[in-house]
Order: sequence, then C-alpha cells, then structure tokens
Amino acid sequence: MTATDGVVKAEQSLPARIAARLGGGAVRVVLILVGLFWLMPTIGLLISSLRDSKDINASGWWKVFTAPSQLTTENYSHLLDNDIITNSLLSTVLITVPATLLVVVIGSLAGYAFAWMDFPGRDWWFLVVVGLLVVPVQVALVPVSKLFGEIGIFETTFGVVIFHVAFGLPFAIFLLRNFFAEIPRELLEAARLDGAGEIRLFTRVVMPLGGPAIASLGIFQFLWVWNDMLVALVFADSKNPPITVALQQQVRQFGNNVDVLAPGAFLSMVIPLIVFFAFQRQFVSGVMAGAVK
Repeated sequence: MTATDGVVKAEQSLPARIAARLGGGAVRVVLILVGLFWLMPTIGLLISSLRDSKDINASGWWKVFTAPSQLTTENYSHLLDNDIITNSLLSTVLITVPATLLVVVIGSLAGYAFAWMDFPGRDWWFLVVVGLLVVPVQVALVPVSKLFGEIGIFETTFGVVIFHVAFGLPFAIFLLRNFFAEIPRELLEAARLDGAGEIRLFTRVVMPLGGPAIASLGIFQFLWVWNDMLVALVFADSKNPPITVALQQQVRQFGNNVDVLAPGAFLSMVIPLIVFFAFQRQFVSGVMAGAVK
C-alpha cells in the first residue's frame, strides 16, 4: 500500500466507510429478513383465508405449519356465493378502471400542453394546478356531496369516478408536465420539421418517451382509488358499495363471518399487487428516470 492510498483511506468519513460495506452478504440477508417480516401480515391473511372459521377462532394462523390439514378452499367458495362481496368487487372495478384511465389520458394531454404549448396564462394556470395539490379531500366532501345531490349523481358510480378524477388530475398534471419538460427540444423540433402536428407529436414522440412516468402515474392512481374508503363511504351507492365499504359493513353486521372476510380482504389486496408487479418494470424506469433528471 502506498502513502497515497493511506491518505485516501484516512480521509474517508465514517458514512463513506459504512456505505462501502452495504453491499456485503450480511446486509442482503438482513434486507431479506426485513422484507419477509414486512410481508408477514399478508402471509397471515392468506393462510387465514384458507382456514375454517372454527380453526381461526381456536388458534393463530401459524398453527397451520403443524397442522396443514386445516387448509381448505371452502372459504373462497363461500365468498363467491356472497352476492354482497362479488357485487362490491365489480363495483370497485367499474370505479377504479375509468378513474385511472381518465386521469392518465387527461393528465397526459394537459401535461404536454403545459410543457410544450404556448397559450395565454400558461404559467398562471400551472400555478393554480400546483395550488390544488394542497387541497385535502376532506374539505370538499360536504360541498361536493351537496352539488352531486342537486345534479342527481350522488350515490352513483359516475359521481365517485368524477370525484376521483378531479382530485387525481392536479398530481397527474404536475408529475407529467415536469417529466415531459425534460424531453430534448431537438426531438420535438425535428418532428415538427418533418411535418408532425401537435397530435402526432404527442402520440409518436412524447407518449413513447413518457411511458415510464405514465405507467407510474397509472399505478399510483389505481392503488389510491382501489384502496379508497372515505370517498366510497360518502359518495358510492350504499346498496352496491365498493369492496372496502362492503368489508367494513360485513364486520359491523356479521362479526363472526371471518370465513368470508379473510378471503375477501386478501382478494381486495392481491389485485393491486398484481397490477403493481405487472407494471413494476415501467414503474422502476419512471422512478430512475426522475432520479437521474
């Protein structure tokens, strides 16, 4: 070891030395254990959904490792026979899918307009959009519910979708505008020289380059709407509520029907997980692109 190497090592700070050791095998083992511990509630819910109600009331879910014969799929059969749960899953899909698509489409168009189109008051309008980010949902519940009641869309799927779209658009426009603004101007100018109009420019150049950010937005919006309970509890049809409200009603009305609650809760949780893992590559690409920029 030369004198120069000794000086360099001596100059390394404590955080730098700790960071240099983070790639070790021991750290990876610790991270895996932390991940497994984080997933333990999900694993417990899955196992509970595969146990009989008597076994659930008698012992904890970990007992299945010593008595695997407790596992059964009858709970999911009961779930499919429960009209309240099945209808609530359909209602959740009918709310989540349109609310996600509308936010992605409108947010993409508006983000492109704020990033690359000149129109009167563009910067002021964008400041208004940014200001809407700080408006809490709770503030709008009472006035919007009165407005929806007057126009006849209170306790309807359309009303819930409109509410989610309205509160999802500010974040969508803010996110996509900042992402689209980082696209090199030369690409857009070259496309314009080739005769591309704004629509073709948006669909052929901006959308492919902004795919990771759009996918990230879609995941965030889908998870927020699917797992929402407050908006659904206020605006959704009480006779055909989304899955979050339906499960809450089941707990309130039938406190001992865990054979339906456990598989219903797991099913309502696993669908967003499937959506996330299906688009995780685009999600990671969007996060990394934002970090690099």
